[in-house]
Amino acid sequence: MQIPEPDQIAGLPVLFVMAAEPEYGPALRARISPLITGIGPVEAAVKLTAALSAMPVLPKLIVSLGSAGSASLQQAEIYQASAVAYRDMDASPLGFPRGQTPLLDLPPRVDLPYRIPDLPEATLSTGANIVSGAAYDDIAEDMVDMETFAHLRAAQHFGLPLIGLRGISDGVAELQMLSDWTQYLHIIDEKLALAVDALERAIADGEISL
Repeated sequence: MQIPEPDQIAGLPVLFVMAAEPEYGPALRARISPLITGIGPVEAAVKLTAALSAMPVLPKLIVSLGSAGSASLQQAEIYQASAVAYRDMDASPLGFPRGQTPLLDLPPRVDLPYRIPDLPEATLSTGANIVSGAAYDDIAEDMVDMETFAHLRAAQHFGLPLIGLRGISDGVAELQMLSDWTQYLHIIDEKLALAVDALERAIADGEISL
């Protein structure tokens, strides 16, 4: 396994993490060299944990970025995750709230403490399924993805903070084919790149202190 090199953002080592190559467009390529973990929470957790375990010096921050779905947020816009939930976990027959992992000291929705100034916030639900159409009715959070909660748990294992950045690629219509996901990725790439620039300014100005 190739050991990832964190990017230097305002003089600090930051590891950017993405799920898939289609989300990594030319604007982001001009700025960062992310670890591509693969799609879904299992791949995301395994690949990021393995990478962090192999790094001789850990980064100061992990940034999970890419696309997300939402039936309520503006399509092709960028949001930072204010909190992340794990929709796959349901131990409610044992008396645990849906989304809470039994015997783990975490709430069903985990707050993310760091914020990039002036970037809209939204809550995020992570799970292994594609959410489409009426399935959004069962999701309490504003947007859905398949990796951020897994990236967060890997980051927490190493005592690292995480910022989640997501561009809304789909959700207003029922998904029918792959292009329904990819049609806005070029716009999301450009806007995520601007969010990375905003992160760099926030670190340089001391608005995000690591």
